[in-house]
Amino acid sequence: MEPRHLGQQSPLPASPEAAVLDYVPNPRAGTRYLVRFAAPEFTSLCPVTGAPDFAHLVIDYVPRATIVESKSLKLFLASFRNHGAFHEDVTVGIGQRLFDEMAPEWLRIGGYWYPRGGIPIDVFWQSGEPPEGVWVPAQDVPGYRGRG
Repeated sequence: MEPRHLGQQSPLPASPEAAVLDYVPNPRAGTRYLVRFAAPEFTSLCPVTGAPDFAHLVIDYVPRATIVESKSLKLFLASFRNHGAFHEDVTVGIGQRLFDEMAPEWLRIGGYWYPRGGIPIDVFWQSGEPPEGVWVPAQDVPGYRGRG
């Protein structure tokens, strides 16, 4: 399937559900390797107050037949800008959608959320144990320290 976004003008999707993620053939099929996407300025909305929530997302995966096309991923992540949901739902939902659609060998996501009501909430999800023999570096996003 041809990517819908690559090389095209693409408007911001109205919602995460409306966003189309494109997948392209893995250029190194048969080789085990890890892909990392970091979104240090991710935003969504609090479902109760409508106030913006900010997070640093880190997505790691070991591809099989396909990889996610980065422009479509950026548009998908940006579609949360006007989407109200709890941190847990956003983080796990992103990970599960990528895992279900792309069918990688393994995927994990870390959502490092900035404080809401004075409490930072970090959310982590992975599809299972990391594959043996694949270098899986630490996500190295420091815990929130505030001013202290």
